Amino acid sequence: MTRRLLLSYLTLAALVLLCLEIPLGFVYSRGERERVINAATDEAESVSAFASLSISAGRAAQDLPERAAHCAERIGGKVLIVDGSGTLLASSHPLDPKEESGLASWPGIAAALRGTATADVRTSTIGGVQYLAVATPVRHGVEKQGAVRITVPTRMVSERVHHVWLLLALGGLAALTAVAALGFVIARWTGRPIRELEYATHELAMGGTAVPVAITNGPPEVRSLAATFNRTAARLEHLLASQRAFAGEASHQLKTPLAALRLRLENLENDIALHARGSLTAALTETDRLARMVEGLLAMARLDESAVERERVDLGRVCAERHRAWTPLFEQHGVWLALAGDYAGEVLALPGAVEQILDNLLSNALRVAPPGSTVSVDPRHHPPHERRFPHRHPHPHRPAGPGRVELHVMDEGPGMTEEQRRRAFDRFWRAPDAPKGGTGLGLALVQRLAHASGGEVVLRPAPRGGLDAVVRLPAVPARPGGTGNTGGTGSNGGSADTVGGVGTGTPGRIPARRLQSTTPGRR
Repeated sequence: MTRRLLLSYLTLAALVLLCLEIPLGFVYSRGERERVINAATDEAESVSAFASLSISAGRAAQDLPERAAHCAERIGGKVLIVDGSGTLLASSHPLDPKEESGLASWPGIAAALRGTATADVRTSTIGGVQYLAVATPVRHGVEKQGAVRITVPTRMVSERVHHVWLLLALGGLAALTAVAALGFVIARWTGRPIRELEYATHELAMGGTAVPVAITNGPPEVRSLAATFNRTAARLEHLLASQRAFAGEASHQLKTPLAALRLRLENLENDIALHARGSLTAALTETDRLARMVEGLLAMARLDESAVERERVDLGRVCAERHRAWTPLFEQHGVWLALAGDYAGEVLALPGAVEQILDNLLSNALRVAPPGSTVSVDPRHHPPHERRFPHRHPHPHRPAGPGRVELHVMDEGPGMTEEQRRRAFDRFWRAPDAPKGGTGLGLALVQRLAHASGGEVVLRPAPRGGLDAVVRLPAVPARPGGTGNTGGTGSNGGSADTVGGVGTGTPGRIPARRLQSTTPGRR
């Protein structure tokens, strides 16, 4: 801002100086030209009057050469005097025979012999005089007796004009320097509170604490803006703190009664009639769904409460670990879980964000995948010059990185319409045909985690039907000389084999508590 203000001050000052100095310089140049023309004309008329008297007295041959030489020496120029026929009477400098015979045809002398005084002036680009010749007729009564031509040197005039232009340029430069110094002080004084306001706004936008901006410096408008910002930031911080506190406290307070409710319902199983067992099972299912919803809200509250720094995460290793952990559960439902793609390298993400993103996406995919279908996890690395998601605006907090990594989770379920894909990230929203048990928080949490990690997530139709959930994260630049494995191998040596696109990882069980907290439904 300081540079822009200073540039505006200098531009305005330069325009004012140009509008003043350029006309002043040309006015001075024109005045110098008129002065030297008038002086030369007066000198020529004086010599003409003397020549007229000398010719009338018959003393032209004796008086005119001396007069011409004296005049030329005094003005430092050249003087020519001719009679009415153009014959040379006197000259202050020698002429060759060819020049002497053609004097009557010279433009100035020819006009003077016709009775017209002339001034031949040639000027430079900036108004200086480069050449000046004045011719005046010699008269005696009404008769024309000859002509006088005076050539005046213009070096002194040109030097004076150039000197004035130089003084004007130096004066303008000095004025611009003074304006620059004064403008810099004013710009710094004006811009300091605005820079502080910009820094505080950036910190607030990045999730930091709202630091009050000093309102004692700067123009009145800036002070008023700073006071308004302080009130807005304080109110926003209070609202966010209240929201986070409510979400966290409500989630914590609901967990205990939900656990007690489920325990009481389970204790009723032996004492309830057989025809009422269906209602009891439905009640237990809804209790589990409410517990998962509470866990999702608690996860979002934790995400809002802490602004954690991003760290380097080996995407291949995380994909292999989650593949091994989820494979047994997929096999129980008759769904194949495949891990495909080349080695994607490291990405920048919040601690634990990639694991939570994968758990939620795999839980959603398993919920809608029909038996016998395949769910694939496919990480892909894209160089910086490749552009993805041209229809979406980048997230405002995403840094410019050397490249991006796309994590695809594709199922072969019923998929979603375009309208449903647009609304899928809304909290508590579920598609009309969604399977029972979902909470509508899974994709909302995935989107929050992706944005907080500097990435984004979109839903697209999968090549074989179903849904393709694409999470894009910033890639970490490869180390010089480093090499990456392929085939989904993690950096720590862990791998997940694939046979015909079907995962055959080491069997394992997902802890019940983790399943409950990381499998919120999508629809």
